[in-house]
Amino acid sequence: MNNPQRYRWVVNLPESPRGWALLLAGCITALWLLQWSAQGAQLSWTELASGTPQIFDFLSRTVPPDPAILDRLLAPALETIQIAIWGTLLGVSMAVPLAFLAARNLMQQQWLYQATRQGLNVIRSINELILALVFVSAVGLGPFPGVLALALHGAGMLGKFFAEAIEEIDEGPLEALRSTGARPLQVIVFGVLPQVITSWIAVVLYRFEVNLRSATVLGMVGAGGLGFELVSSLKLFKYPETATCIIVITVMVIAADFVSSQLRRLIRDKGHH
Repeated sequence: MNNPQRYRWVVNLPESPRGWALLLAGCITALWLLQWSAQGAQLSWTELASGTPQIFDFLSRTVPPDPAILDRLLAPALETIQIAIWGTLLGVSMAVPLAFLAARNLMQQQWLYQATRQGLNVIRSINELILALVFVSAVGLGPFPGVLALALHGAGMLGKFFAEAIEEIDEGPLEALRSTGARPLQVIVFGVLPQVITSWIAVVLYRFEVNLRSATVLGMVGAGGLGFELVSSLKLFKYPETATCIIVITVMVIAADFVSSQLRRLIRDKGHH
């Protein structure tokens, strides 16, 4: 015999005609928004179906990949890793002080809190490729503009995550420290950091993984790394070399994802003990 309580809705269903009418109106509005966005995005499954042979034609030109360029890709691959490392480190160094200014429970000056929050929003809203173009025009071609682009964008992302982690901490230890006459810096070091450091490290590791992916793309605008080799092979119609670049990038991302996941799991496990 089936239990009538086995299946339940995760939300409460309307209990009046007015409630059902509002629910119906909400569903109709949601469907209209989907249709409106589909028209704006020019979704066309027929065009995708008609263009599928061209996709397979491009893929067929990349087979087999050209392993002869692997030795040439070693230096750009290492450069990509270096860009990701320094982009992450500089981003963290900028995000930490901004996070304390953007945490509502630590910042008493409302104007400074709002200014920092909005500043982080502005930084996050600018794509790394646009930032890389700006820095390429400022400091020239090479990996350095890629580092600066990842660092600035990472500061906006990490600053937000760090600030939200601070806002979720237990206020008890902070009040206890303040009651003993501890200074603000002592409150941060002994009351805030022990509660957020585990989550911060996990976020930083994830950000490095994201930066490694982004660093492979920044080379397309002259910011060094494997992206430069990828674009060069595409422009010269050397599709087997393009396939090799894509394989190397994929292997790097998978390796970074594996190492990052293992480190995050280790940190979480130690944080629970």
